[in-house]
Amino acid sequence: MFITSPDLAHEPGIRHAFFTREGGVSSDIYASLNGGLGSNDDKAHIAENRARMAGQMGVERDRLVSVHQVHSPDVAIVTGSWPAERPKADAMVSVAHGVALGVSTADCGPILFADSEAGVIGAAHAGWKGAFTGIIGSTVTEMEKLGARRERIIAVLGPTISAAAYEVGPEFIERFKGENATFARFFHASERPAHAMFDLPAFIAQRAQEAGIGRFYDLALCTYGDEARFYSYRRTTHRQEADYGRLISAIALG
Repeated sequence: MFITSPDLAHEPGIRHAFFTREGGVSSDIYASLNGGLGSNDDKAHIAENRARMAGQMGVERDRLVSVHQVHSPDVAIVTGSWPAERPKADAMVSVAHGVALGVSTADCGPILFADSEAGVIGAAHAGWKGAFTGIIGSTVTEMEKLGARRERIIAVLGPTISAAAYEVGPEFIERFKGENATFARFFHASERPAHAMFDLPAFIAQRAQEAGIGRFYDLALCTYGDEARFYSYRRTTHRQEADYGRLISAIALG
């Protein structure tokens, strides 16, 4: 039902889980632990799946908090459940107990952050666009405002599409190289002319280093290549399926 990071598990007062697609009630393309509030799955199934995940995190079902993700560098501060609709953002930070921060992904990088000494946690959804525009640095900055110190922060990257499965076209490549010529190292040879394989996990790791994060770990799990455990937007697209489930990665204090 979920995967944990040994490094993050050793942090006192921190609970976390990178939930897989196993252990839920959804069926067909959503089988079975789909937590995606924006998916077209049966809403009752999504609610039950999220309740199961909330229980695993030790919080009430309405205290597994998520944002409306829009591939931005924006961060929301969480003090409890949202009073109305979810804010548009791609990361959350908190010092509140009894609440779990849950980001949803299906190829993009889920990153969980903690400064256990300060009692500050964070969770970010880092696709190529969010990572490119600064979601990781923004998350660290907001954690610092709550009392964290970036050199004490541990960050863990969960299941993410790997370079072997992430082919991109010339416009994508030029966007990165145009920003910084050294970004060329994140692209590897593809079988198709003018295309390349993009290493999103390595790019995220670079952004974490630039942000001054004390410890960064990558679980090195590919969403595309492990259908039994993970949803994948790209795999769904290649199969021309109507929709896809979302994985939830969550972190809480306590």
